[in-house]
Amino acid sequence: MDLLQLRYFQAVARYEHISRAAEELRIAQPSLSRAIARLEAELGSPLFDRKGRRIRLNQYGTVFLRHVDRSLSELDDGRGAVHEARDTGLGRVGVASETLLTISPVLGSFRAAHPRADVRLFQSDADEMDRRLRAREVDFCVASQPLTGTHLESIELVREEVLLGVPHGHRLDGRDTVTVPELADEPFVTTRRGWQRTLLDRLFAAEGLTPVLSCESDEPGASGDLISAGLGIGLIPAMSRQAGTRIPLAWVHVDAPDCHRVLSLV
Repeated sequence: MDLLQLRYFQAVARYEHISRAAEELRIAQPSLSRAIARLEAELGSPLFDRKGRRIRLNQYGTVFLRHVDRSLSELDDGRGAVHEARDTGLGRVGVASETLLTISPVLGSFRAAHPRADVRLFQSDADEMDRRLRAREVDFCVASQPLTGTHLESIELVREEVLLGVPHGHRLDGRDTVTVPELADEPFVTTRRGWQRTLLDRLFAAEGLTPVLSCESDEPGASGDLISAGLGIGLIPAMSRQAGTRIPLAWVHVDAPDCHRVLSLV
């Protein structure tokens, strides 16, 4: 089965007339008839009911035509997309990030400046980022954890302090700094994996402690909302504090070495 056979079938199905379809396709009628016969033989089912010189699309042909129409339409769209990308000099860029909130403003500005560009955004953890890069599903990753595979290049974008976010009215509301041992019995909102969980475990392990967890999510960007709702306290990058007051939280510095997050472009 090849593309030419499918276009022949589509034309014959539209006209339900071999001669008219052959005229449109500019091929000899016998050649068109043989092409349709080969297609039917390959599918193992007739696609038309034949009565003398008249043909009618049958139930099998109707089912097959729906798929052929969709497939050829996708191919035509793909051809158009390639031509458009070639003419405009813009193609597709794929980006993966642990949290979509980190890079959505940047990508939004890019889309506004280049509305014809095809931008694909994927939420991924470190393992998934590594896989997507190797499979060439994405071009860049904005990673909060090192991706150490071979043939990967990494550039540090920003190194920022990680603060403790607490709900207003909490006993730590109003404190400037706090030590990790003071947090030993506090329930934490964190992620199951990723930089947030890794940092929390490392800070507590350095003090010979294990954090108490009240909520584990897959979206680091949701931590602020969960903390504000009173479900616990949590580690939040300073960028979130600088972004505005959308989430009402109190912010406390953590008196611990290396309490920061590094964002890298990989």
